[in-house]
Amino acid sequence: MSGSTVVVWDEALLGYDMGDHPLDPVRVELTIALARELGILDRAGVRVVAPKPADDAALTRVHRPDYVAAVRAAPDDPFFTGWGLNTPDNPIFDGMHEASALVCGATLAAAEAVWRGEAKRAVNVAGGLHHAMPARAAGFCVYNDPAVAIARLLDLGAERVGYVDIDVHHGDGVQAAFYGDPRVLTVSLHETPLTLFPGTGFPEETGGEGAEGTSVNVALPPGTADPGWLRAFHAVVPSVLRAFRPQVLVTQCGADSHRLDPLADLRLSVDGQRAAHLALRELAEELCEGRWVATGGGGYALVEVVPRTWTHLLATATGDPIAPATLTPLEWRALAKRRRPEREVPLRMTDDADVSYLPWQPGSEPDAVDRAIVATRKAVFPLHGLDPHDPRD
Repeated sequence: MSGSTVVVWDEALLGYDMGDHPLDPVRVELTIALARELGILDRAGVRVVAPKPADDAALTRVHRPDYVAAVRAAPDDPFFTGWGLNTPDNPIFDGMHEASALVCGATLAAAEAVWRGEAKRAVNVAGGLHHAMPARAAGFCVYNDPAVAIARLLDLGAERVGYVDIDVHHGDGVQAAFYGDPRVLTVSLHETPLTLFPGTGFPEETGGEGAEGTSVNVALPPGTADPGWLRAFHAVVPSVLRAFRPQVLVTQCGADSHRLDPLADLRLSVDGQRAAHLALRELAEELCEGRWVATGGGGYALVEVVPRTWTHLLATATGDPIAPATLTPLEWRALAKRRRPEREVPLRMTDDADVSYLPWQPGSEPDAVDRAIVATRKAVFPLHGLDPHDPRD
């Protein structure tokens, strides 16, 4: 098992397709194609595993049975309303239940492989649908695969699961699923809910009764770039994870924090996102004996950003990271141009960004990022016995 990685993939995962919609499955197709061309899926110790759909027993650990029944029925009724479905964000599409259950099944397979010791790490880039609620579709998400997988880990005996969400949007559905469960720590870094969907994820959201401190939210100002984002990550995430001592780390690695993303206003680079993946892997190594389950998530710069960012994620999970200056293969460029001829195809795996950052220090006149850091540390650090004003905590 040592060093092995499961990549859960089958072309059937491209069936999660809402039509003319920002969540275009071409981003996943191009990710897998880029990873293949760069040899990442052929590395020693990598197994590509096809998923099976999650069954109703797995889905209803998070979702209400009547909602699952509604998802099944909706495609047969063009006038269907309710449950958050048949909206611009969540249009109905043929095979919606089957496609959504397969995404959940893929993340379940990743979680099971890691927990059972069949692999050290596992990745489902088609997953990360973190906005779905128990009885409502939301934010392009029908079923909440990270929450379904975390529930399975708990059922398999996990006593402490750490979840870190680096999507530009708050991981509201996962937080809601476990808000009162002290066995699950949810950490989300996102653009402030004052300016972006879903309007939740304030620092004061720290967990329900009996689970105080297990929801951690870093709400960053619009325009935050690599240095500020990485400063915020390192000022909060390692400390709360170390205090919580998770046995397994589950991450949602949405790529929509990038400066080119059309749906949000953070300003990260592919290089900054790559640095975040490396930091998450290091934390899994330090705290969880390497056990790491990674999913994709948002990301709407379909050609320019998502395939590169998630290929870096796959490389980080399967072994050595890809050198930033690596060229994108000619075959992949041709495929990307065929799939989306209107898009600019990147030539290298880097944005040539400097990902150095100044560690957070208290006491100086804070900028907006520092105010966000301080707000989170004040809200949640004392609940873990940590000093919000001590940079060593």
